[in-house]
Amino acid sequence: MKRFKPIASAFTALAILAACDTAPITGRSQLILVGDQQVQALGLQAYNQMKQEMPRSNDRALDRRVQEVGKRIAAISPQPDWDWEFTLFDNDSPNAFALPGGKVGVNTGLFKVAKNDDQLAAVMGHEVAHAIARHGNERMSQGILAQGGVAAAGIATGGDQLTTIGAVLASQYLFTLPNSRVQESEADHIGLLYMAEAGYDPRSAVDLWRNMEAAGAGRQLEFLSTHPSPGNRIARLQELMPEALAVYQPR
Repeated sequence: MKRFKPIASAFTALAILAACDTAPITGRSQLILVGDQQVQALGLQAYNQMKQEMPRSNDRALDRRVQEVGKRIAAISPQPDWDWEFTLFDNDSPNAFALPGGKVGVNTGLFKVAKNDDQLAAVMGHEVAHAIARHGNERMSQGILAQGGVAAAGIATGGDQLTTIGAVLASQYLFTLPNSRVQESEADHIGLLYMAEAGYDPRSAVDLWRNMEAAGAGRQLEFLSTHPSPGNRIARLQELMPEALAVYQPR
């Protein structure tokens, strides 16, 4: 087996060189080993399973707001033609998530901290940004390398990606494991510009995170558990605010 290690390492290096991509707006280099078609199919599968297993909200007013804000932001994104879906789940945790291909879930508990549509847009812009920036692809690619060079080589040479990765690995890196803090900060940046371009006041993103910080006082909110601290997040958003205000067009 030892004699195969240099070969696997060489294939891994080639896979990394061949799979370098660039995130939108920020220009950050990304490792993308998994094709969009495959990862979006897995995202859709996970999303449909969640819709079957998790209770949906019957609050039509809240659902209407989620649909309107989400679709307005998706419409100005680089992928307006994706089959975007926005689902409101009956869950008290102030949380939201995105899966590849434009599948976004929002908990009713988010409205405890998102006091108006501009603040809701800060979250929706953030989640749309995760999908557009292919963060799910990136996390799966990082997982492939973590599992070893042979898997990376198999994907780089056009092997059956779903078979090579395995359903368990795909599910783990698409949904179970959290986004990295780098990805979270990047989604904040991209999402801030998306919400502003869609006509929502980007300054409300700061208000949202102040509300999040207050709601989490004395306890750890799920939404904050793997994210940058609200204080650091607010400081970064304020640094980016001139850029966002330059594209902000109130509607």
